[in-house]
Amino acid sequence: MAEVIIALDLASRAGALRMVERLGDAVDFYKVGLELYAREGPALVQELRARNKRVFLDLKLHDIPTAVAGAVRAAADLDISMLTVHAAGGSPMMKAAADAAANRLALLGVTLLTSLSRHDVEATWGRTVASLHEEVVRLADLARNSGLHGVVASPQEARAVRHRLGEGFLLVTPGIRFPDAALHDQARVGTPAEAVHAGASHLVLGRVVTAAPEPAVALERVWRSLEESGAAGLGR
Repeated sequence: MAEVIIALDLASRAGALRMVERLGDAVDFYKVGLELYAREGPALVQELRARNKRVFLDLKLHDIPTAVAGAVRAAADLDISMLTVHAAGGSPMMKAAADAAANRLALLGVTLLTSLSRHDVEATWGRTVASLHEEVVRLADLARNSGLHGVVASPQEARAVRHRLGEGFLLVTPGIRFPDAALHDQARVGTPAEAVHAGASHLVLGRVVTAAPEPAVALERVWRSLEESGAAGLGR
């Protein structure tokens, strides 16, 4: 069963809580990313938890193992459900993060950002990349073998990750768009149905919902598109 996570990629506590109020009981899982966390800090996370909302803290930690382990322990004290680290930080870093988490939260390895094209990855790695799918699967394998609970991957690589790693491994997909929506700063995207059919366990919905004039109506469109496509498992 896939779950919806709404990305609170907004600039302030007031804007974030206003969005939570507008969506009401339709959503109980929210992502807090870098900008919002940098502005509002743990207090916002605590407010969301006080409203019985689950929190995915998307900080994409990438530092030496000791520093990341300390950050994971601090995040776990906030009673969050999910936290991200960069798989490119390497196995020692991810193993330290997993030990620090002590199963108090689900740790996700970020494979390749959805904003990156093949050219971008080649420029970053300094080598030819035969396939983005192969790179994502390689990093997902590294994350699993390092003790993480899942990975973040675009809808375009989700099927390859699910095929390689099987069931029981969390697969969180950002970059969810409808065909008529702008890409903004993301290069590798997919529709809600494509992500679910590819094996996503969680769909991260950002501007497709939060930038809509009526977010609740936009969320209803997501559910309707899944029902019409036969994609299973999104409960309301």
